[in-house]
Amino acid sequence: MPDGLSGAPDGAALDLDAARRILADAARGADDGELFIEDSRSESFLWDDGRLKSASYDASKGFGLRIVSGERAGYGHSSVLDEAAVQRAADAAGLARRGHEGSLDASPQRTNVKLYQDIDPLAAPSFTAKTDLLAEIDAYVRARDPRVVQATVSLAGSRRAVNIVRPDGETFADARPLVRVNVSVTVERDGRRESGSAGAGGREDYAVFIAPDRWKALAEEALRIALVNLDAEPAPAGEMDVVLGPGWPGILLHEAVGHGLEGDFNRKGTSAFAGKIGERVAAPGVTVIDDGTFENRRGSLTIDDEGTPTGRTVLIEDGILKGYLQDRMNARLMGVSPTGNGRRESYAHTPMPRMTNTFMTAGDKDPGEILRALKRGVYAVNFGGGQVDITSGKFVFQCTEAYYVENGQIKYPIKGATLIGDGPTALTRVTMVGDDLKLDEGVGTCGKGGQSVPVGVGQPTLYIQGLTVGGL
Repeated sequence: MPDGLSGAPDGAALDLDAARRILADAARGADDGELFIEDSRSESFLWDDGRLKSASYDASKGFGLRIVSGERAGYGHSSVLDEAAVQRAADAAGLARRGHEGSLDASPQRTNVKLYQDIDPLAAPSFTAKTDLLAEIDAYVRARDPRVVQATVSLAGSRRAVNIVRPDGETFADARPLVRVNVSVTVERDGRRESGSAGAGGREDYAVFIAPDRWKALAEEALRIALVNLDAEPAPAGEMDVVLGPGWPGILLHEAVGHGLEGDFNRKGTSAFAGKIGERVAAPGVTVIDDGTFENRRGSLTIDDEGTPTGRTVLIEDGILKGYLQDRMNARLMGVSPTGNGRRESYAHTPMPRMTNTFMTAGDKDPGEILRALKRGVYAVNFGGGQVDITSGKFVFQCTEAYYVENGQIKYPIKGATLIGDGPTALTRVTMVGDDLKLDEGVGTCGKGGQSVPVGVGQPTLYIQGLTVGGL
């Protein structure tokens, strides 16, 4: 990292030696703290109704300074990168150490691993090339089927450079690229309209996702889902067995189970999984892992937002609860090691335990065998929005592609299906786990405490007994 970081609106530069001294003084007698400096640029394009509806470019620079004393954390942040602003933030954050005498935690260990290249996705292709591509995708989708009445295509890219300065003077740096492509299609027949969507993304440049074979596959998938929904019948209602497809349906696992395994909820005793380390919390064969080390994945990070290298954290192994996701503060208070899951939306936010790529590992069952075992129920392939109560694990998820099944045979697609249950109970009702583990295509965004971060999800085909299905 350079000795001076330019970025203040008036052209001033942040003297890092001075910033280190300010941080060290503010953290004296505290347990932890850091200066988090960020330089981010992002863009987005939206093609809708046959035209470029919006195009935006944003750039932001700033810092956040945190002081941690016991369970208290003081935080100050500013978009002005100069010594005076850092001092004001330190004065405010330092109030957290009043009446506290601690010793600073050691800085994170360094890593030589690079999970993605330091590239700038915004550099290429050109503005004109991007808008031409959006128009081409729109035309392609409309030409595929005369029932297409609307197509919406979006591109989004960003580069987020972060520098994390520790009170002992150690500095950690990371540059994080991220792109995403989405296609949505609306079809109409006899006055009835239905939609479908597909997307892909990751920590690479646009070229990976806008190659013709890639975007055409997304367009075809969005159209396929829309046409399936055009033939869908109202979903049945009641308690029944459910088969979840591989990949994106792991969002249910993420929301209904993953959040309940984050360290802060368990330290405070507000999670359904609190105090259950070593106990059986899921059916045999169920193993849940959070892994931030997959190359180029949307949820991956070389280091988290506290400087800790991400890792592979086993949360549930063969049905037994093994651990939680930890940032530095909650790990210290619980007497365990950080897991590299301290994440924040931006410099204006404090870090908290968050998921990276969370998934259930593969089992030994053939997916066809699992579906054939379903006598009467729902085969859920894709999900839309949902709601989850972290304390109880209760969830409601809307299916965007689902089928009614009888005697192991798909009878017809259904619409309006919602899955209702609670994560802890659902885990105990998993009776078959497929051998077809699949991660999502790179479109997940997770919200918690008013902050949003990119994540990944995944799972194999699952058979779950006795979920409540809500229908139209």
